[in-house]
Amino acid sequence: MSAPKKVVLAYSGGLDTSIILKWLQTEYGCEVVTFTADLGQGEELDPARKKAELLGIKPENIYIEDIREEFVRDFVFPMFRANALYEGLYLLGTSIARPLISKRLVEIAEATGADAVAHGATGKGNDQVRFELSAYALNPEIKVIAPWREWDLSSRTKLLAFAEENQIPIAKDKRGEAPFSVDANLLHTSSEGKVLEDPKQEAPDYVLQRITRPEDAPNEPEYVEITFEKGDAVAINGEAMSPATILTKLNELGGKHGIGILDLVENRFVGMKSRGVYETPGGTVLLEAHRGIEQITLDSGAGHLKDSIMPRYAELIYNGFWFSPEREMLQALIDKSQEHVTGTVRLKLYKGSARTVARWSDHSLYSEAHVTFEEDAGAYDQKDAQGFIQLNALRLKLLAARNRRLKG
Repeated sequence: MSAPKKVVLAYSGGLDTSIILKWLQTEYGCEVVTFTADLGQGEELDPARKKAELLGIKPENIYIEDIREEFVRDFVFPMFRANALYEGLYLLGTSIARPLISKRLVEIAEATGADAVAHGATGKGNDQVRFELSAYALNPEIKVIAPWREWDLSSRTKLLAFAEENQIPIAKDKRGEAPFSVDANLLHTSSEGKVLEDPKQEAPDYVLQRITRPEDAPNEPEYVEITFEKGDAVAINGEAMSPATILTKLNELGGKHGIGILDLVENRFVGMKSRGVYETPGGTVLLEAHRGIEQITLDSGAGHLKDSIMPRYAELIYNGFWFSPEREMLQALIDKSQEHVTGTVRLKLYKGSARTVARWSDHSLYSEAHVTFEEDAGAYDQKDAQGFIQLNALRLKLLAARNRRLKG
């Protein structure tokens, strides 16, 4: 790959991406554009601007953007229509943020005339795959620079030495070994490494960033009502809100009641197993509510088909294929299923659990007349079940008869 002339860097303002910024300047002698995304990680972003300016980035080459609404509306909500869970448990909080960051990197590269993008993901993780597959899907000609796969700064000591040599400010707590690393956005926090690397050891309580320990959550339950239109949450307790505002409110409620903690050993796409602690308070509440409204508005055939493709859909997102044709095909099927997923769900939040306790909808398929244990006024003829059972039993009876004959 020829040396890039101008690079758009996914820049957090932290030590690692600041080192990458300087490394790009010294290694390639190229112009650097920084992109810092506000995805709801809860950190002040102005220091990133000041750090970039300190490292010689022109003000017009510093992009800091609030993309929380786009993140929830165009990425999180479509994923939640599918009830997506990777390996049956993980709500894909990190995975779903990467394609949006890549999208903006590519768009900024086009707007500024840059010929490359760069990220700070390591060569051991999934994020390098997600960033790069997304970038290539959007611009097949783009160059992608992954410094962690190129440089010889292979230890924390070497990184700190490089920072000091190049007068990059080092936060005092970075001089020691951090107990674990954290990635955060509006959907979740992800904690990995160091004190979490031994899966036979329980994660210490101080790992939790957003969620109250269930043991310390309020002793009284709280009820919340979430209203959906075509599979997307649109209101909480009758108050219409934007997508990002809804997720922010659900994070507050879920975190308060100790909901959404996951300790998971997962299979990374690159082949190794990894242990992480995920906190997804609002997402956990939202998933339960979405399942609740689907129970009365989604036909059984459609619902079971949706559930059968969900693991494949979730795996595509986890592995970085958001912009693939197969994910888009599955999304079209999922979105079709949501045409009547409209109504309201009431949930009970209490000490780590979010439980559906009521649901109602003008689009409901639930018929009390058909399922009642009382007189059903002819809505259902129970005698019809006999023929239904006999037809379904026919092949089982033929199999049993053959097996008896062969044994005899």
